[in-house]
Amino acid sequence: MRHLRSSSAPLLAATLLALAPFALAAEPPTAGGILQEMRNFRETGSVLYVAAHPDDENNRLLPYLARGRALRTGYLSLTRGDGGQNLIGPELGDKLGVIRTQELLAARRIDGAQQFFSRARDFGFSKDAADTLPRWDRQLVLADIVRTIRAFRPDVMITRFSPVPGGTHGHHTASAILAVEAFKLAGDPQAFPEQLAAGLTPWQPKRIFWNSFNPANFGPDTTPGVVKLEANGYEPLLGESFSEIGARGRSMHKSQGEGRSGIRGSVVETFQLLGGEPATQDILEGLDLSWARFPGGAEIGPLADALVAQFNPQKPAASVPAILEIRRRLAALVSDPRLAEKRAQLDRILQACLGLFVETTVPSAQVVPGEQLKLRHNVIVRSGVPVRWLGMNYPTLQAKSGSASVALADNIVASTDGAPVLPVDTSLTQPYWLRDEGTDGMFRVEETSLIGRAENPPVLPVEQVFEIGGQTLVVADEPVQIITDPVRGEIRRRLEVIAPVAVNWTQGLELFTPGATKSVTVELSAARGHAAGTLQPEAPAGWRIAPASQDFQLAAPGERARFTFQVTAPAQPATAQIGARAIMGERHYHRSRTEIAYDHIPAQLLQPDARLKAVAVDVATRGRNIGYLPGAGDEAPAALRRLGYTVTELTGADLTPEKLAPLDAVVIGVRAFNTRTDLVPRLPALYAWVKVGGTVVAQYSRPGRDLKTDRPAPYALKFADLRVTDETAAMTILAPDHPALNTPNKITAADFDGWVQERGTYFAGEWDAHFTPLIASHDPGEAPLNGGLLVARHGKGWFVYTGLSFFRQLPAGVPGAYRLFANLVSLKGE
Repeated sequence: MRHLRSSSAPLLAATLLALAPFALAAEPPTAGGILQEMRNFRETGSVLYVAAHPDDENNRLLPYLARGRALRTGYLSLTRGDGGQNLIGPELGDKLGVIRTQELLAARRIDGAQQFFSRARDFGFSKDAADTLPRWDRQLVLADIVRTIRAFRPDVMITRFSPVPGGTHGHHTASAILAVEAFKLAGDPQAFPEQLAAGLTPWQPKRIFWNSFNPANFGPDTTPGVVKLEANGYEPLLGESFSEIGARGRSMHKSQGEGRSGIRGSVVETFQLLGGEPATQDILEGLDLSWARFPGGAEIGPLADALVAQFNPQKPAASVPAILEIRRRLAALVSDPRLAEKRAQLDRILQACLGLFVETTVPSAQVVPGEQLKLRHNVIVRSGVPVRWLGMNYPTLQAKSGSASVALADNIVASTDGAPVLPVDTSLTQPYWLRDEGTDGMFRVEETSLIGRAENPPVLPVEQVFEIGGQTLVVADEPVQIITDPVRGEIRRRLEVIAPVAVNWTQGLELFTPGATKSVTVELSAARGHAAGTLQPEAPAGWRIAPASQDFQLAAPGERARFTFQVTAPAQPATAQIGARAIMGERHYHRSRTEIAYDHIPAQLLQPDARLKAVAVDVATRGRNIGYLPGAGDEAPAALRRLGYTVTELTGADLTPEKLAPLDAVVIGVRAFNTRTDLVPRLPALYAWVKVGGTVVAQYSRPGRDLKTDRPAPYALKFADLRVTDETAAMTILAPDHPALNTPNKITAADFDGWVQERGTYFAGEWDAHFTPLIASHDPGEAPLNGGLLVARHGKGWFVYTGLSFFRQLPAGVPGAYRLFANLVSLKGE
């Protein structure tokens, strides 16, 4: 098989941003899917939707645009949602952002839109765009939106939120403000000239709209600048309305609990003009959407019409001659990013009509730099159309020669092997936006060509080259490992680059008494055999580690070994990052390895630096045994174990006098009153245990439709959508003599230093007089909120409700949060 050097690499690079979401197709093309692609090819209009987070998109509108009207449709989410909460597991922060990125891609595979991102980080709830924009770095995010506009070239832009502040998340308002600014700048050659030097060109969309959740925001139907569209038609190719399609997409946001049922019947979407030329009847009004908009392209339109009209779902291959004729004429048109995408789309249609299946498999998805890959290239054509397999190319590597081309027999698999060597300087797999240290509000991305992409490009792109009817077809491919799971069936895993040995601290966080020595453990895991060298921990000044290093030898792949070191903390409270590296000859390996696995998204590999956060803190505890009722997912049990407690996980059925008797306190997880169905029936037994001397610490639950009870405490208590988003907000102690603030640790203002992201959320809004508010705080310009930490005496025991964000502070190792939480679970006997 002959390996060909690619002449299409610049073309692929130019269209990489727009085509990235479809790099690894999940489903084989159906006849209905082919016809949908043909319809999309025929249409030349495009729309870019802009909002702040995963789940901000209008999941009903996107399929209407992408599938119903067959428009190129994109969703630009400025953030990856890393500052939110997680309803399906313990992942927060960067890990949650990785999950939500993949959930958005899963939704886009359903609704047909493309997915883009900026470098903005979701730093948590913000009440005002004036707070959001400086923390994001306004100019960088604006540049990213302009970059996406210039690369995607939409005819119309739509925001989900108003640029006028009021009544919503500050990120929401900021996303609209920046979208309107970018709309005005994208066509200006003086704006962000570095983008033009990199190959982009100015582009001015026709208009920009605000698509509100609530049409009442726009006033009566006669309001100037308002366009209304019926957006819930029926898509016979899929047998669903656009709302039903959108509900399936929305339901991919599982980490946010956004499962939805579809709506059938009329649904009207409303749009308010924010800038550009007015429209009255349609968002694309006045635009030339014919192929004549491209120089020399007028003749393509009738051919595309005929392609759609004459498509035979029983014999897709009958369309091949017409497709080849369109390809020939399309190749002669002047270069344009939109045409590059159209060419790639037409190639996908051709491949589907040919029944041409292409795959490159590898025995293991994980490869070490410098290794030779064992690739198996398989192709099959299932249409009877003559196809010749000319070879394959690895465009990022040097060309290699092989055997002659092959005429493919119908419905017979043809295979050949490849053995390229992965360059020794290949970067380890890590989401590109997490490779470098960013700021509180921004990711740092050194490789500017990646900005905007949803995920990493393939480690080793493969181009399969074919000849059909005298024309050359290049099919993009990448190596995958095929796994057959007995429950889930076939799973395809992308190629991942790993080190020969991974370095993982068994605990990512350790608490120390100041001046004390504690054992910590590093686990080495070998991905390849004969891994030998020296393991060396690294600590900053003031922290001592013994021994300074230890030798290791791991003979077989998969072998693991643990190494214990003695760490001595400084005499005063302090926080440090302790690293570790495995030294093998001249190479140093310092990456850990973590996998995120959920059934609704592909497995995700993260390889950050191996770091142990060490916190020296004076914290005292009382009691020994804590029960924990899980909610939506938090790390309170691990935090309690760090404090020396024995933690027993409970269910509603465990809330009996016999099982509660040995416990000193019960901690209720975040959103437990929203997510658990077994808790409410057993609450009387829990309250009875409190009355005879027990302590309950209930972390926040949110008000709303999924709240399972209106009596989440022994006395009246109502949750509210009240929060303090400024993590540095002053904390006023309201009851300085209360046991919860004095025993066993004296809580002072210093204990609220170093908190992360926020003070708390879903504070209580109303409560019975039995509750004592202990702390008040507020965001700038707002009245103090004192429902963040409430304690009530109930008989001989205590009931605590707290909206303080312990679920963020404890995993982050915030010293004062540990001291305060220790007090709350130590109230027994007071």
